[in-house]
Amino acid sequence: MAKLQIQWKRSTIGRPDRQDRTIRALGFTKLNSTVVHEDTPQIRGMIYAVRHLVEWKEIEE
Repeated sequence: MAKLQIQWKRSTIGRPDRQDRTIRALGFTKLNSTVVHEDTPQIRGMIYAVRHLVEWKEIEE
């Protein structure tokens, strides 16, 4: 199964609280950090909600 590598690129300062909570739920703690998650519909939905703040790509394991 594919995994998604997600990098947080833009700050949540001045953004709605829901977007900040989504970034935290993805596991980010600092700007420019990277997390890896399984490719599931739930994770894809979270990425879609903050797509303007993150960059992502599929990786094979």
